[in-house]
Amino acid sequence: MTTIPWIPPSAPPSDFPPVEAALQSPNGLLAAGGDLSVGRLLYAYQKGIFPWYNPGEPILWWSPDPRAILYPHAIHVSRSLRRELKRSGATLRADSAFEHTVHACAAPREAQSGTWITEEMQAAYGRLHRRGFAHSVEVWLDQELIGGIYGVALNKIFFGESMFSRRPNASKIALVALCAQLMRWGYHFIDAQVSSPHLLRMGAVEIPRWRFLQQLEQANDGRPNPTRWQLDDDLGEATNLAQWKAN
Repeated sequence: MTTIPWIPPSAPPSDFPPVEAALQSPNGLLAAGGDLSVGRLLYAYQKGIFPWYNPGEPILWWSPDPRAILYPHAIHVSRSLRRELKRSGATLRADSAFEHTVHACAAPREAQSGTWITEEMQAAYGRLHRRGFAHSVEVWLDQELIGGIYGVALNKIFFGESMFSRRPNASKIALVALCAQLMRWGYHFIDAQVSSPHLLRMGAVEIPRWRFLQQLEQANDGRPNPTRWQLDDDLGEATNLAQWKAN
């Protein structure tokens, strides 16, 4: 029976095994235990490690191989999505409803009985947000929050955590807005962690973990730059996003 290292909650934030020690099955499982403190989470993300676990389980830490990433300039906007951008009437904001976005992402999905975004996880990302490291991009229609995405920004990488939609394509609209803004800010890529058919259709690619870690190191300029996000004015309208991607 394969065992994985246990991290005591009192251990220093840097107390992780090397990511090369992660299991092949389940893919990327590296360690268990620790806590969800700001310091431990920030260290983990900078090393290509993230938490993911189900209710009733200990905290589990992962670094899968291969890794799914999305280069902002390479996002694929289909003709149907471009039409939706033009006619949706949606507006976009950043960091105006972070907690609501995380809570909406935590809602059980169709054919799912629970969520991995537990109350403990929601509280942890709330702490990161208040420190300026976690952010959301939200889609609004007539003052109703209909979709969004949230994640962690460190150096010039955005570590995507989850998306939600209450209307068709709303999460896709949020992702397009995020990519447009990250391009302007000079971000290298979005870490999508594990691929899915949806992400691959949007332009995500899989790369070996060693290459992901190499690109992660290259993006590290030593300045996390915690701040509150605000989208550029012209990216606040879905119609403008259709024109941006058409160029």
